[in-house]
Amino acid sequence: MKVLVLGAGQLAKMLYLAAAPLGVEVFAVDVTDNSVLNPVSRQVHEFDLAFAIEEAKAITVEFEHIPEPLLELVEASGKLMPNMLSIMAGADRVREKYLLAQNGIANCQHLIIDNVDQLEGITDILGDKIIFKSSRDGYDGYGQWRMRSASDLGSLHDTFDKLDLRKVPLIAEKMSLFDREISVVGARDAKGNICCFQIAENLHYEGQLHVSIAPATKLTKTIIFQANDIFKRIANALEYVGVLAIELFQVGDELLVNEIAPRVHNSGHWTQDGVGTCQFEQHIRAVLGFGLGSTKTPYVNAMVNVIGCTSFSRDLIALDGCHLHWYGKTLREKRKMGHINVVADNYAQLGDKLIALLEHLPEESFPLLAGEAKRLQAFSQT
Repeated sequence: MKVLVLGAGQLAKMLYLAAAPLGVEVFAVDVTDNSVLNPVSRQVHEFDLAFAIEEAKAITVEFEHIPEPLLELVEASGKLMPNMLSIMAGADRVREKYLLAQNGIANCQHLIIDNVDQLEGITDILGDKIIFKSSRDGYDGYGQWRMRSASDLGSLHDTFDKLDLRKVPLIAEKMSLFDREISVVGARDAKGNICCFQIAENLHYEGQLHVSIAPATKLTKTIIFQANDIFKRIANALEYVGVLAIELFQVGDELLVNEIAPRVHNSGHWTQDGVGTCQFEQHIRAVLGFGLGSTKTPYVNAMVNVIGCTSFSRDLIALDGCHLHWYGKTLREKRKMGHINVVADNYAQLGDKLIALLEHLPEESFPLLAGEAKRLQAFSQT
């Protein structure tokens, strides 16, 4: 049984590794030239894309920014999961906002900007603290501009005047004074069965995810219900098949959707070592019609991204409950090189383990880790 993944990065690699024990073979497509390759060895196969599409039982994606002609080709095979509608909703913030509006799902107050003249009077609507986001191809903080006061509007007007906003509009969002960022990652199969993992608490630095804690601390029944209800409503509206991630802002007892990601997600990497069925295996199960696996979580977990850094001691893998997942990429600033999962019996113990982990890491490359470790050390479950 074969699964074809559009995209050939680390997520395709992790899908391959999770699928192998199930007797499932994963091929990946380099979307820059449509070559088909092994996502682990990087060896290019002799057969072409048309043959790979024919041979695959299911076709899926590892990221949402897939060229539309390729998506249309694969959609025509009837094997694409999630469907093209779902992938495009994740790739285009305008489509995403329409999806949320159509389903009555709360998100940040915003305007869609396709002409710079719309900037006039924008502070009367959204206030003087606004984040502008490119509707396409923006991720990890790229394609975003922050207006911290009305005095920034002039320079932003000049910047946006050089862009083709008709082709790629901007989303102007009122900066939300949220309490924290959380995410819910789960799966839906073709029969409509849904199974969500524990909610993760996410810490970002300069637009990139640095640390996730799962289950998130201080979760109330209200927040848990809202997060899972939002997941179900979006997944069902899209007739979604596979793993879906939804990033949320928590504002008091209310959740606002920040983004949706129609794929396995960075904030779900902790499941590789913290759950019997990780998000990657769950995705394979969903797209192939296997039964969804258990998401029971016996530990508290931390996922620490390794970003733009290779200078750390591999001795960290000797630490109890510590697991390194390395991507094998060429070093580049702000590039995700790998991640480290840490499991513990409780939050205080997890904090202790993160402090021990820091002894093997350059602290300047992990600016949030010490503070989060100390917070967890002081945390007591009530």
